[in-house]
Amino acid sequence: MTQITVGVVDDHPLFREGVTRSLSEMSDFVVIGEGASSEDAAMIASNNRPDIMLLDVSMPGGGLAAIGNVLALSPTTKVLMLTVSEEVDTLLGALQEGAMGYVLKGVGSRGLAEAIHTVLSGSRYVSPTMSAKAMENSLQNGSSDKNSLTPREREVMDLVAQGLSNKHIGLRLNLQEKTVKHHMTQILSKLGASNRTEAALQWRERR
Repeated sequence: MTQITVGVVDDHPLFREGVTRSLSEMSDFVVIGEGASSEDAAMIASNNRPDIMLLDVSMPGGGLAAIGNVLALSPTTKVLMLTVSEEVDTLLGALQEGAMGYVLKGVGSRGLAEAIHTVLSGSRYVSPTMSAKAMENSLQNGSSDKNSLTPREREVMDLVAQGLSNKHIGLRLNLQEKTVKHHMTQILSKLGASNRTEAALQWRERR
């Protein structure tokens, strides 16, 4: 069986060692790089190109800043944030930077393994607690019912929720990219979302 290669970057040595040990005890995974800063994350991405990169938000150089560097150096790597931060803005910022998942540090080894497998399959993973907070945040900001969307807007949102770009949505629905952008403008207004990531989280919660 081919093992999933993982990079673990966290500036708390004991926590990092615990994550590494937990993953190594499961036959699915092999940790091929460890670090404590965004610079370390970039080096691991460049030298090892892991399937998954686990990043903390709070570390030297900044976890959010590291996401783009990791993806630029190793485009096939999936970034999964592993953090104590329960700030919705931090969650949205991480997803906007390109992270495929956001997991809180209270997660057990099975939960972490599930999150890794989910993002490797091409889907986003957000800890249930954070999904609920993002949803509550959207509702407090005056989001509308999804039933106000037109059938075409629903089709667009289904693809947005899958992580597709405007270009790829256009190809899938046989629409020009500018038409997709127009639909997104209308969708964000109707849902009361500030960006497509927030809209996608809200959409998945309501389905």
